[in-house]
Amino acid sequence: MSEPPMTGAPDADRPDADNLDLARRMLAATRGMPAPRPSEAKAAPRRPKRKTPRDTNRDPMLLGQAMEALIHEQGWDTEVSVHLILTKWSALVGHVNAAHTVPESFVDGVLTVRAESSTWASSMRLLAPQLLAKLNESLGQGTVTRIVALGPQAPSWKKGLRSVAGRGPRDTYG
Repeated sequence: MSEPPMTGAPDADRPDADNLDLARRMLAATRGMPAPRPSEAKAAPRRPKRKTPRDTNRDPMLLGQAMEALIHEQGWDTEVSVHLILTKWSALVGHVNAAHTVPESFVDGVLTVRAESSTWASSMRLLAPQLLAKLNESLGQGTVTRIVALGPQAPSWKKGLRSVAGRGPRDTYG
């Protein structure tokens, strides 16, 4: 006489995935409740797979690499290169010339240099072809098309709404 198997007893041929259903049926049997059918058993809600930075092509990168990417995306390559080169002004023109001249602006391929006197401005005008060649060699041909050397700015003597036409002051300011 073989005894029928107990309700809710583990079967040897059931896979591990059914262990949860088996546990629910055993719990229901001990409490005197009808056993839930496997289709009625609520499955645990699945969380969506978390995306990692590698999945979304958002690898962490160094700050320098991020800045280079931003500069390239915005089209600022030439402007930034020119300004980086001009930070090394004394290496380009020499320490003596750099002490008396300052690069003032770079707009549309024209580099404007301000000198502290008209003599130093003349010196920069003479140096312009060599400086232009150096800049284009390091930045790429055609980046800097012209170098304009300016002397010091004289103060304006015209004050107020009404001024008298005339020659003004006779000093050269430099």
